[in-house]
Amino acid sequence: MDRTRITQQTTTALPLRGELTTHDAPGPRTLAAGAFDGRLQRALEGPGWNLLRPAVDFLLLCTALVISLGGVQATLHPPAVRAPLLVLPLLVMLLFYLRGLYRTRLRALVLDGVVPVISAVSVAAMMVAMIGLLVNGQVGSQSDWVRAWLCALLAVGLGRAGLAFAQHWARARRLVGKPVLIMGAGVVGAQVARRLESHPEYGLVPVGFLDEDPRSVAEVGGRDVPVLGTIEDLDETVKDTGVKHLIVAFSSATDARVSGLIRRCQELGVEVSVVPRMFDTINNRVGYDAVGGLPLLSLTMVDPKGAQFAVKHALDRFLALVGLILLSPLLLCVSAAVALSSPGPVLFRQRRVGRDGKVFDLYKFRSMRMARSAELEPEGALEFLVGGDTAPGGVEGEDRRTPIGRLLRSSSIDELPQLLNVLRGEMSLIGPRPERPEFVELFREDIVRYGDRHRVKSGITGWAQVHGLRGQTSLAERVEWDNYYIAHWSLGLDLKILALTFVALFKSTE
Repeated sequence: MDRTRITQQTTTALPLRGELTTHDAPGPRTLAAGAFDGRLQRALEGPGWNLLRPAVDFLLLCTALVISLGGVQATLHPPAVRAPLLVLPLLVMLLFYLRGLYRTRLRALVLDGVVPVISAVSVAAMMVAMIGLLVNGQVGSQSDWVRAWLCALLAVGLGRAGLAFAQHWARARRLVGKPVLIMGAGVVGAQVARRLESHPEYGLVPVGFLDEDPRSVAEVGGRDVPVLGTIEDLDETVKDTGVKHLIVAFSSATDARVSGLIRRCQELGVEVSVVPRMFDTINNRVGYDAVGGLPLLSLTMVDPKGAQFAVKHALDRFLALVGLILLSPLLLCVSAAVALSSPGPVLFRQRRVGRDGKVFDLYKFRSMRMARSAELEPEGALEFLVGGDTAPGGVEGEDRRTPIGRLLRSSSIDELPQLLNVLRGEMSLIGPRPERPEFVELFREDIVRYGDRHRVKSGITGWAQVHGLRGQTSLAERVEWDNYYIAHWSLGLDLKILALTFVALFKSTE
């Protein structure tokens, strides 16, 4: 397709959702070269980042060793029984490499590295003990060994958390990042671009699309960057924009041409990521096999009615009971405050839809004064609230929150009575948030895969909530996060969500 015709299609379409066209947008080269250049970019992205992490790890491990052994002199001239400790930094770094801790990821949470770091440092410390046993016939002082292990854990943990925070901070402010091209300007490609624009912490900044026959802007829900050409324009576009990354989304190009494009990217030094076909069925349990030279991916799905979920639900009830007992003084104080704030019941009940479509009463502390008949929402409010892509929630209609109610909502204390729902088996601690029956019926028709969330019990908190999708936020994005949670569920993921929930609560009360 002629490049001029593609440009005309992009510029004549009506801008949607803040779309930048080739007429009114700054050139991609200006974005790539001007915004992402300098020492900070070289240190926190690309090859510089790959060198910085092991260098910081080694420096901190050596510092931890010096501290644990009692100084530089004691480290340089250790007695024979302490000498095996000198290999601890190298062993830790070797295990980090073998466990993939130096592999580049789009976005790595600090919590993702906790278990691998602890296990790698612990295994390295045990290897040091075995080396001491083989060389000296004894492990050495237990205090030296434990002190070195603890110092190494603390040093590496703080160092890695500091680097992750620095990269996240710089990416969030667009001080660093990689300009990225997206092949495929259809629905999926446009969604990828919007997601990267709204989540700068991934470090990828879309500068344009390549597509043979791009769909209209209205069809794909908005494109914030222009279509720059076709597959044949790859070399010229890479040269003009300075892109370092290509994301292959769905397009009308044949697989043979896409394969050729990927090979050409490798020759140009451009990293390639691929959005796989049937991406909504893929999770982290994918296995790889081959029939001759033909690769096969085996898909293992989560069974919400299996033994693992039975363990999850048993833990839910036990932890809910413990929580109710430990929090009983707080619950009593809040109940008294709510009762004194305005006339009405202490607990607010609302019908919600849970697992397998079963309806139950969800409990909250009442945060609003009781409505008079004249203040009830008029007919048509339901349609208003579900208009567009915004989920219901928060304050709907007139704001009737009491002063204590505002505090309860901002701190999420109003959600604590849902521990009773968990104890009764109607909810889980972790899971998709339940919705009202009238909204469920509408969302089933309008939101793709909305009904999948009802395969598991609803939760007090969830994967979508800890990523900021609470109240009146994007419904489609919330459903996407909830379905991701179901597909990738594990007890480890539940623990991560609990930890992130406490972090989110701390931030909300600042």
